[in-house]
Amino acid sequence: MTLDQVIAGITPADTAAMERAKARWDSIAKPLGSLGALEEAVIRIAGMTGSADVDISKRAVVVMCADNGVVAQGVTQTGQEVTAIVAENMSTGDTSVCAMARSAGAEVVPVDIGTAVPLTGARIVQRCVRRGTADMTRGPAMSREEAVQAVLTGVETARELCAGGVHLLATGEMGIGNTTTSSAVAAVLLGQEPVVMTGRGAGLSDAGLQKKIHAIETAVAVNRPDPADVLDVLHKVGGLDIAGLAGVFLGGALCHTPVLVDGFISSVAALVAARLCPACKDYMLGSHASEEPASRLVLSELGLRPFLYAGMRLGEGTGAVAVMPLLDMGLAVYREMATFEDTNIEAYQPLG
Repeated sequence: MTLDQVIAGITPADTAAMERAKARWDSIAKPLGSLGALEEAVIRIAGMTGSADVDISKRAVVVMCADNGVVAQGVTQTGQEVTAIVAENMSTGDTSVCAMARSAGAEVVPVDIGTAVPLTGARIVQRCVRRGTADMTRGPAMSREEAVQAVLTGVETARELCAGGVHLLATGEMGIGNTTTSSAVAAVLLGQEPVVMTGRGAGLSDAGLQKKIHAIETAVAVNRPDPADVLDVLHKVGGLDIAGLAGVFLGGALCHTPVLVDGFISSVAALVAARLCPACKDYMLGSHASEEPASRLVLSELGLRPFLYAGMRLGEGTGAVAVMPLLDMGLAVYREMATFEDTNIEAYQPLG
């Protein structure tokens, strides 16, 4: 499929299914709306899937792995080689998201979409677009064609998982330097100054933070990305992981499958997807508010309410996976609780 075909194939959520799910919630013997965001999430998932019989039992977290040339500007605490080390550890199940995913019953799907060196590991999906991006302070991070290819790679990854029976997708990433690219993309798309949108990432010093802000300011000045053209922004100051995750959001929407937004980087990818196809926002679920300063601004732009405010800033998809047990508990009530009619209790009535 072309990107235009993908976008044309995405339809809004099914409001009739949402109404049926809300009616089920309102029939359950408890105060109306008393499970708050859990009720809202189940109703929205019903709209995404087109059925009030919500099933998210088979789930996967897609972790896009890529390197970023901007690390040459000293914007990170660790070297680029860490991307490959952590990504390959995902293949053996030895990272934070892998441990959490085992607890949450999710499959971890690491994708090499653009690491600086080839990755080895039986579980790594080999989809490399190019071996890392260029230094965006000196010119575009990648070509426009490569950005589109990376987005379509994410779409196909999502479609393959959904065809295999996955009913809930989550987004994650691994790439040293990707909070720098994410801050650059967010700053341009939201019309904010880089100093407002830039945080310490994995733990920068004050001096490191200033280097990071300066690198973003330089990249924007050199490349002059057009905020009205999201692909222009993506290829000039973005990353392959961001592009791939944007594709996962589009692919999930195309397959009528909910996609959990992880932290800051995933939320910027979601913003890219939403600028490409506003209807795909119907298929996004917030998970947590990252400690990165721009995180809540991006989530607000997307109209997403996170479940968790836990000070998390690890990435990999950990925040999205952490929310899965909450969704399971909400669904347990939705499916198993007796109704007002079953218990001979007078139903609650809406206030106001």
